[in-house]
Amino acid sequence: MIKLRTEVELPEFNLKMGYHHHSLMIGSCFAENIGNYLQERCLPVIVNPFGILYNPFSVADCLEQLMTQKKFEEDDLFFSNGLFNSFSHHGRFSGPDPGKVLSHINAEAAKALIHLKNATHLFVTFGTSWVFQLKESGKVVSNCHKLPAALFSHNRLSVEQITEIWIPLIGQLRINNPNLRIVFTVSPIRHLKDGAHENQLSKATLLLAIEALIANSGNDLISYFPSYEIVLDELRDYRFYATDMAHLSELATDYIREKFAGAILEQESQLIINEIDKLIQALKHKPFNPLEAGYISFIKAQHEKLDQLKIKYPFVDFNTLIRKFDEKILD
Repeated sequence: MIKLRTEVELPEFNLKMGYHHHSLMIGSCFAENIGNYLQERCLPVIVNPFGILYNPFSVADCLEQLMTQKKFEEDDLFFSNGLFNSFSHHGRFSGPDPGKVLSHINAEAAKALIHLKNATHLFVTFGTSWVFQLKESGKVVSNCHKLPAALFSHNRLSVEQITEIWIPLIGQLRINNPNLRIVFTVSPIRHLKDGAHENQLSKATLLLAIEALIANSGNDLISYFPSYEIVLDELRDYRFYATDMAHLSELATDYIREKFAGAILEQESQLIINEIDKLIQALKHKPFNPLEAGYISFIKAQHEKLDQLKIKYPFVDFNTLIRKFDEKILD
């Protein structure tokens, strides 16, 4: 048979994840996308407790601050454009009230720390090796928060700079949680603001750094999922990109999610997800008249199916899905 596309070989994961395992996902918007998909399907996953992070230094900084149990205070914030912000956090944590900002930041960190201590899997997605550093202090920031470009220097990390911080960090993660397995991936989303060639150099740096980390720690501890390669080799067409030609289309994202789930999820968990997917599709159904008796009966029937799943799979936390159905009924 003639092959019309290159299929990327997926790794064999020694330890699969599922509903019996806690996981933490940190990194770029690709990690966010996969993590939100798993959360929506009721898996015990924490996603980006500091918000979306793109570069290896910021991801490492997040994990270090979780393990040291840093409590953020008002001195860690700065005020700009009417909001209090943190250079360690994504803009979704910013707000006009510093007390609420700090409460949100510290609550998410506390929750993530408990999860990290009990997790079997840590998924790390690097987006770029380019970093922004404050000229005044040299600090690598996770987000510039729309401050003037003149305040920052813009540099590409080297493989050595990445491994120098990540090798001891991996050792510390293992001390805190000896059962932890780490899965790295490189985001297939292109950072074209740096230029097409510089984007390729950036991705290559990330790939080489991850390869060095695997060589240092071994395949039993660290794995690599080839999301970047799947897009380059299997999805070689602009129809798999969004209109900005940098982010992925919904079809491409769904394809990679399927590949990811098939490679790393336990068989039982895949079957449970299939059943939950049917309920999620029912929730997305938009009737002409939400108050019509037939639609209300339909939602109640789906709720009963969910109640049956609770009995069938008592180890799954269906609370988020239950609330969504309850809201539909109350509406």
